[in-house]
Amino acid sequence: MSWTSPHGTPLPDWRKRTLLMGIMNLAPDSFSDGGQLPDEASALRRADVLLAEGADVLDLGAESTRPGAAPIDAATELSRLLPIVKAIRRRLPQAVLSVDTYKPEVARACVEAGADLVNDVEGGRFQARPDESPMGSACADLRCPLILMHRRPRPDYEDFWGEVVADLRRSLKLARAAGMPAEQLWTDPGFGFGKTPAQNLMLVRDLSKIAALGFPVVLGTSRKSTLGLVLGEPDPLRRGPGNDVTAAWGIAQGASMIRAHDIAALRPTIRMADALRHGPTWEP
Repeated sequence: MSWTSPHGTPLPDWRKRTLLMGIMNLAPDSFSDGGQLPDEASALRRADVLLAEGADVLDLGAESTRPGAAPIDAATELSRLLPIVKAIRRRLPQAVLSVDTYKPEVARACVEAGADLVNDVEGGRFQARPDESPMGSACADLRCPLILMHRRPRPDYEDFWGEVVADLRRSLKLARAAGMPAEQLWTDPGFGFGKTPAQNLMLVRDLSKIAALGFPVVLGTSRKSTLGLVLGEPDPLRRGPGNDVTAAWGIAQGASMIRAHDIAALRPTIRMADALRHGPTWEP
């Protein structure tokens, strides 16, 4: 079985081609595009552009996760998210909407308002006991897909790959125990979250270790500081070559969806990488 929306929104088939998730940051302090979507009208315009450029999923986030960003409470997050979720759902009933949140109460309200899936940077385990997945329970009740990202507060690994894989296995196990069907779960290695630049590069280089867990993988490297460090480019908007190369390498290693800001620029790279991955079975 494939993943399904609780609202019956048709979800694209990640088995046929790599999907593109377009980033919509509603927070005023996001690292490269904060404050660019201050109201409903600007968010709707951005949604139109991303879909026209080829985005398969729109990922709406209202809390910055850049290093040093101040956390916000659920009420503030919902005040930014809910009007936009409702507006896009009214205007674009077939658009696939993801809500980027780690708070179960925010996820519940947004999915009930029309969002199709949840993208959780805390792996379903924010402020949870060791044996529970609050987000897994919420998404099981909501009957929506859930992306579980890997994240640690600090890059204090003794066995980097062993611990990353073990952490993700734990998140997946707890989500399944909370009632999540396997076909509704995705993973994300957490590029840029609690990892050194070298560790971030290792994630992409050997992403097949994450894909080997048996769940589709989201990869999000877009504009991040590790790319700037490698390229010697301080401006996040000028890191396009890093976006392209990490996406192509990630696809070769098993990524099923690429999360990005620059959909139009990235789309030809994704098509070429897909063609190479499929090889003799590729069809135009």
